[in-house]
Amino acid sequence: MKHTVNFKEQLALLAIALVFAGLFSANAQTIGLLKYQGGGDWYANPTALPNLIQYSNTTIGTALDVRPETVVVGSAELYKYPFLHMTGHGNIVLSEAEANNLRTYLLAGGFLHIDDNYGMAPYLEKEFPKIFPDKELIEIGADHPIFKEPHPFPEGLPKIHEHDGKRPQALGFFHEGRLLLLFTYESDLGDGWEDTEVHNDPEEIRLKALQMGANILYYAFNN
Repeated sequence: MKHTVNFKEQLALLAIALVFAGLFSANAQTIGLLKYQGGGDWYANPTALPNLIQYSNTTIGTALDVRPETVVVGSAELYKYPFLHMTGHGNIVLSEAEANNLRTYLLAGGFLHIDDNYGMAPYLEKEFPKIFPDKELIEIGADHPIFKEPHPFPEGLPKIHEHDGKRPQALGFFHEGRLLLLFTYESDLGDGWEDTEVHNDPEEIRLKALQMGANILYYAFNN
């Protein structure tokens, strides 16, 4: 069923967009870690986001709070966070109200990065249509700005962990030319962001993961 935005929803989106404008212009922002229902481990990779935030603050001049905050997908608190991160291995279930809340957040100017920690994709396939019944998930080419600055990735999304050995894919939903939901698949950036001793990744691989994460933050806060 196609979802259309009525006048009342347009006013709500405008009001939320003004809130986001204030958040983006503030001296510091906080990243929200999305908590969802269904039994999947939304809390996976506990050292990943703090490490990415520290790297981003140090190398590209962001002013992010070093401590991300957990936010429930259906909560009004969602709108406090211009950038949301979501990860895990297992099942995800969104109610209609939660899907509507997330859609409104994204259309109003929010950004969601979903990083498949291995095993999320089958569950997301059935939940994505709830969020955007009238949009298609599109593969993002290596020529997209998210792969160009501040760190160049001429071949697109880097491969961090092998898992099934498939090629890494960056997939997304767009609205009026803006990427508002990024799904990174068969890459596992979050594992590369974790403390070195967690996965014992070579420094070169870990650096690629952190640089790509910084690119995602840079894009989200500048587009």
